[in-house]
Amino acid sequence: MAEAYRFKKWHWISVDTLKAANDTRPESFKINQDSIVVGAQVGPKDGWQQRRKIMEPLRRASMCRIKKERDERSAPTLGFFKPFEIKRLVIDPADQVDWTAEERAILLQGGDLFQKAPEQLLEKIPFEFRYDFRCGDVDCNGHSMMCTDWEMMQAYRAWRKEYGDRWEDKFRQRFETEMINKNETHFFVGTLHQYPKNWIIVGLFYPPKPHAGSLL
Repeated sequence: MAEAYRFKKWHWISVDTLKAANDTRPESFKINQDSIVVGAQVGPKDGWQQRRKIMEPLRRASMCRIKKERDERSAPTLGFFKPFEIKRLVIDPADQVDWTAEERAILLQGGDLFQKAPEQLLEKIPFEFRYDFRCGDVDCNGHSMMCTDWEMMQAYRAWRKEYGDRWEDKFRQRFETEMINKNETHFFVGTLHQYPKNWIIVGLFYPPKPHAGSLL
């Protein structure tokens, strides 16, 4: 995007939106990039405390509850919750190692993602990342959900370049060990447009676990 419209994670922005056509999900909107106004960033001083205050009102009880509500009344199709237990991060080779012709055409055209076609085609990640977890609901049978968090994808690209074949050690330390043992990890989840009953993890929220006497 043009420099004036660029923003970083945890920046407040204001932007004009339009309900996405041919997409019945209530939370799906398109944005007018030319209308983006970048505001202040949440943090860095007491950053996680401020972010918690923003996110806490949006937190749902569990993935099981979110899915139940979606099945009963077709909404919501986005959710935010804290898993009761993250069991592991699963890393599998992707079934498809390159973009399909349709995906490649969308990426090269730019479309809603860019103001103009990108100079370089976005690299497809040759792996799929998945979290196995369970909710605190007594009838939860556990979940295994693909994670498409952008930060996770960029970490793979950077660490594969820096560490070569040893990238997975660094990756698991960050997105498995720390997410389970160090951070109070939450998931942002959403449904797929083409498969509205299928849920994926679209983002991670990972404040440090609070210590005794902490305000976090």
